[in-house]
Amino acid sequence: MPLVTTKDMFERAYNGGYAIGAFNVNNMEIVQGITEAARELNAPLILQVSKGARKYASHTYLIKLVEAALEETGLPIALHLDHGDSYELCKSCIDGGFTSVMIDASSKPLEENIAITKKVVEYAHDNGVVVEAELGTLAGIEDEVKVKSEDSSYTRPEDVQEFVERTGCDSLAIAIGTSHGAYKFKPGTNPQLRFDILEDVQKRLPGFPIVLHGSSSVPQYLVEKINKYGGNMPGAIGVPEDQLRRASQMAVCKINIDSDLRLAMTASIREYMYLHPDKFDPREYLRPAREAIKELVSHKIKDVLGCDGKA
Repeated sequence: MPLVTTKDMFERAYNGGYAIGAFNVNNMEIVQGITEAARELNAPLILQVSKGARKYASHTYLIKLVEAALEETGLPIALHLDHGDSYELCKSCIDGGFTSVMIDASSKPLEENIAITKKVVEYAHDNGVVVEAELGTLAGIEDEVKVKSEDSSYTRPEDVQEFVERTGCDSLAIAIGTSHGAYKFKPGTNPQLRFDILEDVQKRLPGFPIVLHGSSSVPQYLVEKINKYGGNMPGAIGVPEDQLRRASQMAVCKINIDSDLRLAMTASIREYMYLHPDKFDPREYLRPAREAIKELVSHKIKDVLGCDGKA
């Protein structure tokens, strides 16, 4: 099965009241852990690559890893550029085989965001590729995306219809209270997503797929494991999973998951190194790390996204 776009995925997700997981990948073990979980649960999948990951692993290696996942699983998989920050980067990924790209010009004034996004959309659509855009700005840090909390802003629902109509984008990431990175909410706080904004956007864009970035929700067991083996995390952090599930039953068709994967892998490797200080074979500590990612992804697919059995 070849790579697919997200068009049919999102249409089915919107009508079915679930979301597709968009999991960031950086190396072979992460790809394997994600795709093995999705295969066992028969779930559709978006594998996404950031600018930083593409620089780290190289475009060619990542493409070949995703092609191997297609051959191994037979699942519908879309390959997506996460947070493309320029027309040139989006074009390079489109030319290189990606089936979906995100152009993130959300930090620009509205008219400039529209102009940049429209340019990417025109090239992408000419090549059979779909485009995600963003309105509103999330706080936090993810690879090269760094936004201070005071510079973040909620999406203005009154802007979304004009933006989508003028750009022709295929999906829209909005800011309703999520935040990039793991250390984004103070321990003891209770983050609340702005469902009033999501509901307003859904009314203005009926049937249109919405995307949530910054949706990490770190399980308590990972925090405890990291701290047990030398870490210093203050407590369970992130967006409550029941709120993400509620969003996926509305207009949200794609939920990005990255920090959770990194922490699952890190916790597993910390534990292995602590318990086996004399070991040095990467296969020995990356095998349980791969299983930790698989366990986390299985949980997200079944209990948060609701897309198990939807491939």
